[in-house]
Amino acid sequence: MENNTNSTVFDKINYSIKNSVSIKLLSIGFLIAILLIPNSMIKSLISEREFRQEEAIREISNSWASPQQITGPILTIPFESILVLDDGKEISTIKYAHFLPEKLEVVGDINPKSRKRGIYEVALYETQLQLEGTFSQPDFSKLIKEDDIILWDMATISIGIPDMRGIQNKIEIQINDTPYLMESGIPKKFALQLAQANENQYSTPRTAEYQSGVSANIEWSEKLKSASFSTQLSLHGTQSLKFNPIGKSTVTKLNSPWPHPSFEGQFLPDNHEVTESGFNAEWSIFDLNRNYPQQWVGSEHRIADSEFGVKLFQPVDNYQQNTRSAKYAVLILFLTFITFFFIEILNKKRIHPIHYILVGLTLTIFYTLLLSISEHLNFSAAYWISSLVIIAMISLYSMSILKSKKLAGILFMFFSIIYTFVFVVLKLEDYALLFGSVGLLIVLGICMYLSRNIDWYNIKAKGGLNHAATEA
Repeated sequence: MENNTNSTVFDKINYSIKNSVSIKLLSIGFLIAILLIPNSMIKSLISEREFRQEEAIREISNSWASPQQITGPILTIPFESILVLDDGKEISTIKYAHFLPEKLEVVGDINPKSRKRGIYEVALYETQLQLEGTFSQPDFSKLIKEDDIILWDMATISIGIPDMRGIQNKIEIQINDTPYLMESGIPKKFALQLAQANENQYSTPRTAEYQSGVSANIEWSEKLKSASFSTQLSLHGTQSLKFNPIGKSTVTKLNSPWPHPSFEGQFLPDNHEVTESGFNAEWSIFDLNRNYPQQWVGSEHRIADSEFGVKLFQPVDNYQQNTRSAKYAVLILFLTFITFFFIEILNKKRIHPIHYILVGLTLTIFYTLLLSISEHLNFSAAYWISSLVIIAMISLYSMSILKSKKLAGILFMFFSIIYTFVFVVLKLEDYALLFGSVGLLIVLGICMYLSRNIDWYNIKAKGGLNHAATEA
């Protein structure tokens, strides 16, 4: 008796799903909501793979060298400041005055390299830089008091290099006609003062990279009106190379065979040329373009807020495009299910919820297939391979459940158009929203056209979905 009751209830539910348009639509909506769960898991999988890529970049950078940001050369001259207390006692402290070059010219070649960690490839580089320029005579008139004593014999010149592992040669700087061999490290007393200026505004000092670098004690005379300097740097780095425009006039010229540069920082190049065989770029920056002067004492100013340079951009970011693709999962599920629903209404066909589920899971598998293939091929090739596999599976399955080659052919064309539409939207950046909006408007218009003659209120009363299909 109980089995008969259960069977009767199941038959009623099955009949309602089969013949009630409202319940059919509710069940389709419910299935779409359920299928969004694996879609969310796929987005998490994409994020996880992207994190592994970033981890591979960090590991290779730790073995090679991090992104480099060159600051310098900077001339530092200490002075003894005398403070007289109320009781007549004198306290002597050493302070450091920093002077920036009058002119600075940087000319460099960037030779790209690549390293792989598993399936992940990281852009590295070797660079040879020639730094030349001049210092004018340091002007202490606005920096010290009358009783302060300038310690000319303790002058130091330094260059900030954030990752010392990237240095590939001995660094010798020539001041006028005198060469000085630079040593590892910047004197902590004034290096920390340069970095300390940021600690009030940023949780991590942005000028902290200037605590790392090379320096040399030099002979500087108060009678010296100006001095020229030149030095060569041979460095390794990962992805980006940047500079700080510390000259009153800073000119930087870079050349590289890398065909996909991304110019970053506070200043874009004044002139640049990018071709398939590489790029060249030139920056010209003046002291008025930045927010710190040519000279100061201690930690009065920050020097790292005006960086500029280039990044060896890898144009195909598979994970970013996979993430964008996954955002269209709801749209594709909705369009697919509404298409099958109209096939039921207009062609006297019965499609069971299990069929909807299997088709929906096939559509969801598309994103996993796309992600896995795009890690080995370029995104476009991976997209079309994945699309053809999914379109073929659903079309053949539809031919089986609908018993119609014509309808299967229509579905094949439908999915081909949908996946082509999504691909075009993914490739368009500036016009993606416009193209997508127009496409959705066209789809809505087609749905309105197909349903224009259906009397939704009388579908059940006139014999269910079969009769509705006949009327349509």
